[in-house]
Amino acid sequence: MTRGPFTERLARACARRAWLTVALWLAGLAVAGVLFALLSGAFRAEDDFLNVPEAKRAEQLIEQRMGGEQPDTEVVVVSSPTLTVEDPAFEERVESLAGELRALPRDDVAEVTTWYDDRSADYLVSEDEHTTILLVELAATPSGAESHFGDVFDIVGGADGDDGFTVVVTGAAAWEHEAHGLAESDLQRGEAFGIPIALVILLVVFGAVVAAFVPLVLAGFAIVVALALTALVGQTFQLSLFAVNIIITMGLAVGIDYSLFIVSRYREERRKGLEKTEAIGAAAATASRAVFFSGMIVVLSLLGMLIVPYSIFPSLGAGAIAVVLAAVAAALTLLPAILGLLGDRVNALRLPWLGRRLVEVPTAGHDNDGAESEQSPATPAGRESWWGRAARTIMRRPTISLLLGVAVLAAVTVPMFFMDRGAAGVGGLPDRLSVKRGLVLLQKDFSAGWTSPVLVVVDGPLLNPAVLAGLGTFQQEIAADGRFTPVGLDTAKSGDLAVVRLIQDPAPTSSEAFAAVADLRDEIIPAAFGDTPAEVYVGGGTAMYADAFVMIDLYQPIVIGVVLFLSLLLLLVAFRSLLVSLLAIAMNLLSVGASYGALVIVFQYGIGADLLGFQKVERIEAWVPLLMFCVLFGLSMDYQVFLLSRIRERWDETHDSRESVIFGVRTTAGIITGAALIMVAVFAGLATGELVMFQQLGFGLAVAVLLDATVVRTVVAPAAIGLIGPRVWWLPRWLEWLLQASVGESGGRQDADTASPEPDDTPPSGSD
Repeated sequence: MTRGPFTERLARACARRAWLTVALWLAGLAVAGVLFALLSGAFRAEDDFLNVPEAKRAEQLIEQRMGGEQPDTEVVVVSSPTLTVEDPAFEERVESLAGELRALPRDDVAEVTTWYDDRSADYLVSEDEHTTILLVELAATPSGAESHFGDVFDIVGGADGDDGFTVVVTGAAAWEHEAHGLAESDLQRGEAFGIPIALVILLVVFGAVVAAFVPLVLAGFAIVVALALTALVGQTFQLSLFAVNIIITMGLAVGIDYSLFIVSRYREERRKGLEKTEAIGAAAATASRAVFFSGMIVVLSLLGMLIVPYSIFPSLGAGAIAVVLAAVAAALTLLPAILGLLGDRVNALRLPWLGRRLVEVPTAGHDNDGAESEQSPATPAGRESWWGRAARTIMRRPTISLLLGVAVLAAVTVPMFFMDRGAAGVGGLPDRLSVKRGLVLLQKDFSAGWTSPVLVVVDGPLLNPAVLAGLGTFQQEIAADGRFTPVGLDTAKSGDLAVVRLIQDPAPTSSEAFAAVADLRDEIIPAAFGDTPAEVYVGGGTAMYADAFVMIDLYQPIVIGVVLFLSLLLLLVAFRSLLVSLLAIAMNLLSVGASYGALVIVFQYGIGADLLGFQKVERIEAWVPLLMFCVLFGLSMDYQVFLLSRIRERWDETHDSRESVIFGVRTTAGIITGAALIMVAVFAGLATGELVMFQQLGFGLAVAVLLDATVVRTVVAPAAIGLIGPRVWWLPRWLEWLLQASVGESGGRQDADTASPEPDDTPPSGSD
């Protein structure tokens, strides 16, 4: 008797030592909870480069030669619809506010500047004199300003609305402070939306309360462990705050899905009449193995995120990888232990009639205790299920089915080619937030660029005649250009560094701001400093964003290439078929393309945005498409692996291509649909938040999963396999070394000469 696959051996061992396995997981959960509580400060709202582009180099020079990084300055806007700054009541209001801010500890607020301190500072008052700004210099750099900002935010919020005055604050610390709150509220909103729907779907799929709660419990274990692991990683580099949202969303999605597939297969094997331990082993040899391979493909896809040297990518990638690994580990060890303890009690608290429709039951049998197993109402004797009939219809006309499915996906994909990527910035925040209201007032009455000045850093001997002349020419060029307003010039004591501060009228993340910075770098600075012994760098928020976009464009094809190559290798190992592996990749690319197109339709064009509660924006957040590609390419493989593993399982038994496809669809389509609906619910929960970036991400993922589980896995993929016929399992002779690592039930147990119908270098002829 040959040894079973490692997933089966592991599951049997955990089921035999069920209490020990559960105890170890509970101990790990406790340790993880403590670690996350202690290390949660590693998650921050600000993103940073992990390499040194131009804007980062400018920041480093300022920090090195100007006595450290410049302190953060927040802008408080005070406006009255009736009073002007000359009115005593207006002055009293501003002076009272400034006094409260100055009374804060010097460790928080270093300086407060108002127009009343220097009435010649006209740039602090609007033209109609109904609005003024206070410059609040915090005693911290932008990267650490949020921890010194809480009292400022409370004081400003308390003054807003009194006596008809509008008082708001905007800036880097204000953005991070309110982003923290939004991230938490969006997370709670998403959980409140997604988890109940997922539970309802699980109740429908399983028809039993206990079975429905098991996947949720495993997802919870995976999430807590992943949060702790990611926080540990965060001790080496700064993590994005939004990694927490991704961990919880991905943890719910994959944790529930993986458990759903394994528990379903376990119950199926029990209904066939297998004893409890044998049923756990059989489920582990098939569904658990598929979970392992699909999970590894998800991890390989997410590895591409770690390549991009911008903190949000490795942050989200590390968090997603951690939760997928934790979910796979829980599914392969903790779940068999729970099933070993529960046995048939996993079906406890059954719901009459509900839930059995989505689970295909091949045969009726008897449970171990002699109780007659229930045959699915969807498959009464003598009548095939709906999924079986649909599969036969597709296989009768595979060409038409394939063309129709591809046409639907292609139609949704077309708008992808008109995608405009960028940064929503503060503009992507809800209108009610102080940071956005302040930016709107600045843009209306002053310059929105006050919140993020452009920093021109001149690195060279400042007393050199050529450099002095260059600075003079630069001032003339800036004046002639008209898009920038100089607001300061600082020089290092060493005499070899100057920082010119400029502000723009448009918002820092607007198209106009990016165009102006590009012209500054490409035209104005070369014209002024081209013949001088000085290096000139452009920094500041807009320049940082611009460099990030260039970097994303540079790394995107590299990431896609790495993900495709690694996925192809693992698919070859999983299915021992070159054509199946290439077909799986093509199907995934169709799903990703359709999700991109849907993003453009809803968010850029605004079609259906109001109906869905989304905000129409000018551009898609630059990092969202790349993250979506990595996540979707991995998640799409879940359904592909489970579908193809059942097709391969049947093919190994019958060598009948047509019937193998019908069997695969018939036995997996219901579970895949249920699993997909759970993922859609979880991702839709993410999309219900107020942050536009998460609206885009959640909506794109939900649409892709829905299309993937319906159009791709139940129409396009079966039709394509049916058209290709037995040739789909072709594997060249030089790849035979992969034969021992199959994902199918019999893979790894059969002889090499039966593993592939014709394992030579030429695809076999013929069709089904």
